Amino acid sequence: MSSLQRRFPRPRDLAPLMHFKTPELNAKKRRLKNALTIHDLRTIAKRRTPKAAFDYTEGAAEAEISLARARQAFEDIQFNPGILRDVSVVDTSSTVLGGPTAFPFGIAPTGFTRMMQSEGEIAGAGAAAAAGIPFALSTMGTTAIEDVKATNPNGRNWFQLYMWKDRERSMALVDRAAAAGFDTLLVTVDVPVAGARLRDKRNGFSIPPQLTLGTVVNALPRPEWWINFLTTEPLAFASLDRWSGTVGELLDTMFDPTVTFEDLAWIKDQWPGKLVVKGVQNLEDAKRLASMGVDGITLSNHGGRQLDRAPIPFHLLPEVAREVGMDTEIHLDTGIMSGADIVAAVALGAKFTMVGRAYLYGLMAGGREGVDRAIEILGEQIVRTMRLLGVNSLEELTPAHVTQLERLAPRAR
Repeated sequence: MSSLQRRFPRPRDLAPLMHFKTPELNAKKRRLKNALTIHDLRTIAKRRTPKAAFDYTEGAAEAEISLARARQAFEDIQFNPGILRDVSVVDTSSTVLGGPTAFPFGIAPTGFTRMMQSEGEIAGAGAAAAAGIPFALSTMGTTAIEDVKATNPNGRNWFQLYMWKDRERSMALVDRAAAAGFDTLLVTVDVPVAGARLRDKRNGFSIPPQLTLGTVVNALPRPEWWINFLTTEPLAFASLDRWSGTVGELLDTMFDPTVTFEDLAWIKDQWPGKLVVKGVQNLEDAKRLASMGVDGITLSNHGGRQLDRAPIPFHLLPEVAREVGMDTEIHLDTGIMSGADIVAAVALGAKFTMVGRAYLYGLMAGGREGVDRAIEILGEQIVRTMRLLGVNSLEELTPAHVTQLERLAPRAR
């Protein structure tokens, strides 16, 4: 027979166990608060955004192998924590390209941004300003250079440039960015031609748009997106204020397959601020750029949107950081979906990282508040990961904290 003594529960005993959560009546705040990861924001974004716009963000080139491998590379790591350290205080700030940043990540340049959600770059720049991190505006961004500056007047604004066939038009953009006080120029060098983004072709996301019946039907149940899209300023591009042709014709002038290192040197001579070369995918190119005196290089395969089966930036990082990291800042993008990914990149030698899709998922999930939430999630994950690793600052992170587990290894010749 059991010796367990039972009694009726008394109200005063139940009271401490019955704290009810205050309901959040604002639907947007409720769904964003319930999003605990970038993947959660992605789920919300997919539900609220028409397929063509969502797939433009989500998709990559051809079979999308490069993007899948880049994300897998971050999953295929082992953290090596230290124990019995005082981690009550953790500092996530650092100096990047001569200026401050509150976290080791910034918002990457993205094109067609107001197509995803009507607040577009204004939401991104405002959230970056509030968080104390850099914001990068794409040549194909949908907000003017000057408007981004007005939104983020005292923060770090960077401008991403495609190297055009028309050098005069390229320099007009560079001059506008310099006049607006942008402190860094990101020159993207992995786009001699546009990659084959098959999702966009299937969805009719072309220039001009050629929407399919399925795309239109998919968009109809998302009235908020349509209302915002139709009642705000028509899409315009950061680079189109003096362009009289179509966007398709602009792209034909933008992507120049003849660009060389000499052209890059020419642009470097024109730009008064810091210059970073984005799209570096091998050690030899990194060494040559370092010898040219660029301020930084970004290991990137364009988010998998250009050459499918391109090198995985996170796999390149340790060797490139070891060889040129003392002379040139090493930045990294492609595949980042969590603060732990960012911590791993910093540990292996990246001075800074950039997030594109992670920011856009937040934007599509909730506009400016969604971007704030994406930055908050990444920041919380960075702090928690650093504490669990036993470090107090980014400078304490070393390659010893991360082991890259081997899934894809080159076959011996």
